[in-house]
Amino acid sequence: MLTRRKLLKTLSSLPVVGGLVGTGLLTPQMIQAAAETPASRNFFKELGLRTFINAAGTYTSMTGSQMPKEVLSAITFGATEYVNLDELQDKVGERIAELLDCEYATVSSGAFGAMSIGMAGVLSGMDQKIVTQLPDTTGIKNEVIIQESHNIGYSKALTNVGAKLVWVKTAKDLEKAINKNTAMLWYLNANTDQGEISREEFVALGKKHNIPTFIDCAADVPPVENLFKFTKMGFDLVAFSGGKGIRGPQSAGLLLGKRKYIEAARLHTPPRGTTIGRGMKVNKEEVLGMLVALETYLQKDHDAEWKLWEDQIKLISDSALSVDGVETEIHVPPYANHVPSLKITWNQNKVKISAKEARKQLQEGHPSIATVGGEDTIGITTWMMVPGQERIVAHRVKEVLENA
Repeated sequence: MLTRRKLLKTLSSLPVVGGLVGTGLLTPQMIQAAAETPASRNFFKELGLRTFINAAGTYTSMTGSQMPKEVLSAITFGATEYVNLDELQDKVGERIAELLDCEYATVSSGAFGAMSIGMAGVLSGMDQKIVTQLPDTTGIKNEVIIQESHNIGYSKALTNVGAKLVWVKTAKDLEKAINKNTAMLWYLNANTDQGEISREEFVALGKKHNIPTFIDCAADVPPVENLFKFTKMGFDLVAFSGGKGIRGPQSAGLLLGKRKYIEAARLHTPPRGTTIGRGMKVNKEEVLGMLVALETYLQKDHDAEWKLWEDQIKLISDSALSVDGVETEIHVPPYANHVPSLKITWNQNKVKISAKEARKQLQEGHPSIATVGGEDTIGITTWMMVPGQERIVAHRVKEVLENA
């Protein structure tokens, strides 16, 4: 079981970010000051863009999460020096592997990029000829077996590099589908409850047939334990988004797992220029930012953060419930975006407004508030808010519903 003491002990034994890339001309104090000083220009206002309170979650369309000052400082530091990109990825990969107690790791261009380079590495191994051949998979194993219920579109990251998808329903179907062309088994953690094959059974089948297994955990932090859980479970490759719960750069991610597959995946990434992953570039600033985001996330008081989210959600729920005819449900999704969440519904004979119109009024009001929901619900989370914004959201939700 992961403990906070163990995390802090691991972190305290490691050198600071500056030790990775040498001594810069700027002092740490200057770098920190630069990261914390607000920009003199309001770029969004200049461009005619409206910012909003994020009561929805870590959606790419809403630009993910906001990075803490430690991450911004690392990114600023990264911009002050030149460094060999491969050497930086090597060192950071070793550091992340030590932090997460896995065999190896690399910083990728998001979870989608992690899936693509991971798949490419499985297809090619260390064969340079195949590396440059992809996405042409003529003459090599190229089939990936996936449960039908796990098809939500992100499997495009696999077919982009030449994989052919084979869909199955049951464990029996999976074993029947295995043949000489089977290259990998892929699992979507967000849809764990929607498939007939459990994660443990999936891993066991991979090991039984000596086929690598890959699990997509893009939105599965929190809880922090998930960063350790799936490599320990036996998955050969695991992908996480960097710009969601970990609060790293939105364009970064993590690929964790077996060294042989990750080293092969790296053959497809920049600075190499004739590979399938050339466009999935991760620069030095993002690599450092992702590392520090991970370090910072591991050191958090996760229990205190969870309590904050629960209190924030309850505040908004109580405010909405003060309107006659309104009902709320506080829930925590079991997989993906596993945070306290609020669903608001109402009797439209008493509160005469559609959910779509209510969300529209929240979005178009002052300040703008982004929410989610279905035909008859408003969905809210608070984990992407700046503390204090939950009071604004509570007031506006009540105001919109009450005025209806």
